[in-house]
Amino acid sequence: MLKCILLIEDESTIADNVIYALETEGFHVEWQMLGHTALNTLKQSDIDLVILDVGLPDCSGFELCKTIRKFSEVPIIFLTARAEEIDRIVGLEIGGDDYVTKPFSPRELSARVKVILKRSTKAQSETQRIETDFVIDCAKTMIYYHGIGLNLTRYEYLILKTLLEKPQQVFSRERLIELIWIEPEASFDRAVDTHIKTLRAKLRDIDATDPIKTHRGFGYSIDASCKQQSNGD
Repeated sequence: MLKCILLIEDESTIADNVIYALETEGFHVEWQMLGHTALNTLKQSDIDLVILDVGLPDCSGFELCKTIRKFSEVPIIFLTARAEEIDRIVGLEIGGDDYVTKPFSPRELSARVKVILKRSTKAQSETQRIETDFVIDCAKTMIYYHGIGLNLTRYEYLILKTLLEKPQQVFSRERLIELIWIEPEASFDRAVDTHIKTLRAKLRDIDATDPIKTHRGFGYSIDASCKQQSNGD
């Protein structure tokens, strides 16, 4: 099956060159010129990677990336005319995977796409091969722990799912709020602590071992030895 790339770029000349280079390499490309229509495409289609122009007519590419990261971990490559170091740092810190400055070679961009997709596919394969303690059924919004379904609230489910999707990664309270809460600005750090506490209690009802690790001053992670499997999208 062809890998599908979502290109979000308002300059048709650049888009035509990128589409030609990617399709020559065997990719399928969905092209959108505006951020709000691109979001609909991303939610409705099976997209493997996003190429995102920072300077869109209807929104900032950086803000669009933040919105995407609230519901998807799809790899993102930024395109921008700005070469300042601070812009590259911001792009990577908010969830971008790579950063390409205009003017650029479409062939080089294609090479970067292939490298990121290869890395992403390898990580997914390693997750699928290992024995699992957790199973995430996205279609039913259910997580099973040692084969037992957990009775979780919406926020408990989303917190645990976020931790499980990236074992060992430490998520700060602020990052969890950004990723999960509908209105992050109206939420507080203590809300995360409260949900972690109730989530731990439900996990201990099944197994006394606590898989959620607290990193004082930094945040939370899931124990690397607690593997997970995902069913559905």
